[in-house]
Amino acid sequence: MADAKYDVLGIGNALFDVLVTTDEAFLAKHGMTKGSMSLIDEARAAAIYKDMGPATEVSGGSAANTIVGIASLGARAAYVGKVKDDKIGELYVHDIRSAGVAFDTPAAKSGPATGCSYILVTPDGERTMNTYLGAAQDLSPADINPDEIAAARIVYLEGYLWDPKNAKDAFVKAAKIAHDAKRKVALTLSDSFCVDRYRDEFLALMKNGTVDIVFANESELHSLYQTSDFATALKQLRNDVNLGVVTRSEKGCVAISPQDAVEVAAAPIAKLVDTTGAGDLFAAGFLFGLARDLPHKTAGQLGALAAAEVIQHIGARPLVSLKQLAQENGLAI
Repeated sequence: MADAKYDVLGIGNALFDVLVTTDEAFLAKHGMTKGSMSLIDEARAAAIYKDMGPATEVSGGSAANTIVGIASLGARAAYVGKVKDDKIGELYVHDIRSAGVAFDTPAAKSGPATGCSYILVTPDGERTMNTYLGAAQDLSPADINPDEIAAARIVYLEGYLWDPKNAKDAFVKAAKIAHDAKRKVALTLSDSFCVDRYRDEFLALMKNGTVDIVFANESELHSLYQTSDFATALKQLRNDVNLGVVTRSEKGCVAISPQDAVEVAAAPIAKLVDTTGAGDLFAAGFLFGLARDLPHKTAGQLGALAAAEVIQHIGARPLVSLKQLAQENGLAI
């Protein structure tokens, strides 16, 4: 295998996150399903924003959060996502590059504004997302640079990309380039509602070898296999993909392959503040481990540590160096 320029390259919906703490009444008033991710249009986005209280704003998107986490661990990380050449788009580009991530996707000159995700966090730490995809949905195969894809040890794709048709085509193109270069392709299922929309297509991607590694949480796994029995779902996952990694909140995670199954405990936390980014940062730690050929147990411990850091504050980005945090916790990286 040729030397890799990047440890991990992520492809996802480039979204500017607007996070606010709120209550159940606000969700009810706006007809939101707690814990879900809903796609909204520009008018609804404006209505929600107008009604929200003071917010924390940062460049985001699921795969982008993961890639920033990987950079924080000290790996070479790159990201592909579409923003518009507007004010929020400029902020997005500056923000992700300042986190140490290579980001060279050309901004759109026309069309919808840079996408935003309005994330409402209730007192129990649960997050409810309302996403205006905007320019993100215009990511197309033309934005996929074959040299960049082939230069990454692992290409990481977010399930949310399966919503826009152009992005879906970009996703498949990137997977083929990666495999032709003898690289690995990982997919995060993103959201149980996303799985409900594309269950058969996700299963096909797994069974036909388009993706090698799948990240899911328990609810996404149950949705994928339409069973409430965890052991049954896990057994099916083991049959369908080379490596499946399932997060179970405070119960930790399990990494399962045809060869073995490894369980890793969750990292302790002082207080749960905001679950936004928990899965994204877990994936960051685990992917870092995979890219560095560490055992699945160590990869799981890195994932657990990164997830624990991010759920103890508002926002989906680490507030400390994850590399330093790993070293302080005895994880030599």
